[in-house]
Amino acid sequence: MTLKELGWNPFFEKAFAPHREKGWTPARLIRESPINFGAFLEGGEEIDVVLCGRVWHEAANDAELPAVGDWVALELGHENRDHVIRERLPRQTCFSRKMPGNSSQAQVIGANVDVVAVVTDAGADYNLRRMERYFALIGRSGAKPLVLVNKADLCDKKTNREAADRIAELCPAADVHVTSALKGEGLKVLKQYLKKGTTMCIVGSSGVGKSTLVNQLYGDEWQWTGEVNEATGKGRHTTTSRELVPLPGGGMLIDNPGMREIQMWTDEGTLRESFSDVSAIASDCRFADCGHRSDAGCAIRAAVEAGTLDAARHASFLNLENEIAALKKRAEKRQMAVERWAKRNSRVKARNLADRIQLERDERGET
Repeated sequence: MTLKELGWNPFFEKAFAPHREKGWTPARLIRESPINFGAFLEGGEEIDVVLCGRVWHEAANDAELPAVGDWVALELGHENRDHVIRERLPRQTCFSRKMPGNSSQAQVIGANVDVVAVVTDAGADYNLRRMERYFALIGRSGAKPLVLVNKADLCDKKTNREAADRIAELCPAADVHVTSALKGEGLKVLKQYLKKGTTMCIVGSSGVGKSTLVNQLYGDEWQWTGEVNEATGKGRHTTTSRELVPLPGGGMLIDNPGMREIQMWTDEGTLRESFSDVSAIASDCRFADCGHRSDAGCAIRAAVEAGTLDAARHASFLNLENEIAALKKRAEKRQMAVERWAKRNSRVKARNLADRIQLERDERGET
């Protein structure tokens, strides 16, 4: 497997040039554990690598640390020494969500991803409001959005088609397909996105058939799967770790554990692009700072009352807007705390240095 087949391109070649002069080697991270990473080298050799302390300490937050899908510069170990990550190369794209809980930091789901495929179904997992969240995150990442309305065998054709059409209305840039991983239907379409060098990240709720799709694309039981629960329609298996999987026919997948929380990690601009229909209506509001709730002359409220804008979509827009504002506020507070800590630490270091210099002077009998 060549570097190009792993996703290497002129962007990464240019970024790696200074590191090549140091004798370091390019590699792509395919797996992460609490103590090390798995990585692919030129030729497809898989090795275990560790992160050097400098990269760890220089990262402003966890999202800047190497993640699955990242390209890194390695210093290869010899005579039983570790292979060490010396640099993480810049990312072309980065699919992230807000870290679960009250954190103000991002959690990287997949780095340098070309396509993000969201797997859902037309049954119990079908949720347009969740899809809006996915589309907002994918829009921020820079990747291509793709949706698979999977488990088509569990719903009738009309239900599947209506679900796919309504999802497509939310994001014109997204490609939406009806599939059945169990029967292998629609996988030929999916393979069209997996050209050599292309990386696809597969996400979705637990039990919607992600691992079955990976198995069929890979042609082997890459992820363990179990039978489907007849009552819930969900598989009794779970992908437990994030991993980049190379496919025999070309392309790579990043399979992910099921996501229980799709919290926002984006900005106001991307949100408005994801809700371009709402933004277009908002431009007709009487006041530029309209809150789109009870404000006089609100065009959005008028559209909801007239039935030209879905009230649930309007509510979703407001909820996401509030989440982004809250995230921004928490991030600002965290930054202020970090800056205060840095200033205090600097003062302590300066005071300790002055004390040490004075002590040395006293020992030498200087005044």
